[in-house]
Amino acid sequence: MTASPLRPLALALLLPGLLAACTGTEETPPSLRLAVLTDGGATVRTVTPGSGASDVSVPLGQDNRGVTLDTLPGGTRVALTLTSGIESRDVNLANPVPFAALPFTPVCLTSTVLSAARDRLLTLSDCATASGGSVNGPQQLALYRTDGSLVWTALLPTFTPPSSTTDRPPVRIAVIGDRAVVARPALGGGSETIRVAPENTGDIVATATLPLATPAIRDLAPLGNVIYAATDTGIQPLTDLGVPNAAATVGAFGSGRVDRLWTSASTGGASNLIAAWRDTTLSGNGSEPLRLWDNTRASAVIVANIAELRDVSFGIDGNLYALTRTTLTSYDTVFGLGQGNWNPTQLAGGLNDARAVTWLVP
Repeated sequence: MTASPLRPLALALLLPGLLAACTGTEETPPSLRLAVLTDGGATVRTVTPGSGASDVSVPLGQDNRGVTLDTLPGGTRVALTLTSGIESRDVNLANPVPFAALPFTPVCLTSTVLSAARDRLLTLSDCATASGGSVNGPQQLALYRTDGSLVWTALLPTFTPPSSTTDRPPVRIAVIGDRAVVARPALGGGSETIRVAPENTGDIVATATLPLATPAIRDLAPLGNVIYAATDTGIQPLTDLGVPNAAATVGAFGSGRVDRLWTSASTGGASNLIAAWRDTTLSGNGSEPLRLWDNTRASAVIVANIAELRDVSFGIDGNLYALTRTTLTSYDTVFGLGQGNWNPTQLAGGLNDARAVTWLVP
């Protein structure tokens, strides 16, 4: 988890131009379909840009709501995390195939993340958060391979969150290989991080370290072999101990507070893009800039000013898909970074409490 230099501009962004120069033909980006979790997680639906295709809307119900969506390798199936477990579905959100059952009860999944290598999914069961249960309810992790088989599970140390909810850091998770990191609010203020990994190769139960106090961590996201943290003083890589390294703050984003952080690696797009956003509900502004960095310029650029941003997904078509509480909009990162023309296109409006978005190859 030690910081390492980021790579130059991703080949995926340059490939169309290279192909055109070498062959005299223009490479056509693939047409994608978007999967969107909406209605507070009670519905998952598709949005197919510009094709006139018939989209589907699948009710999930109130008792087993959707939590998040992740594109599986190959792009033709999506991992849908429900509060009760994870299942993969096809591009029409049909033919569900459950991931391996978790060996603990109850199961109250609250978040799932994909590794930058896109070979592992880490999910968190947090019954206190999910159901409003006891303050000291159990928190448990499970690490899956993307074929749905279970790698390991782990019980985290007892969690006693601060009584005040004012600007309390959220619980966030991230994974590199078979090693995971959890950041959660600390009783004395700020955050605490826990590192989780198997002691021996092949162990099906991993070991969690004791919590380590850190400054407030607002979000986590992987890029290459590094996990980056969104903090009140900028974007910082985690050290091997799981602490944000302030001396290595990513200068392109400055030293201001960041609440949400996305990297293109974990969603299958070009592998070196970082997007960051300040939560407008906390800043008091109507909107805040969604900023994007490609590791080639001194400062991140503004894609758009956005309010109520819920999720971002980087498609293999070169588009960034931004989901707010009510709308889904695409932005062209190739022309945006190259010419300042983001070509914003609203793909869906009138959504109700949208939560997550990802792409699929129809």
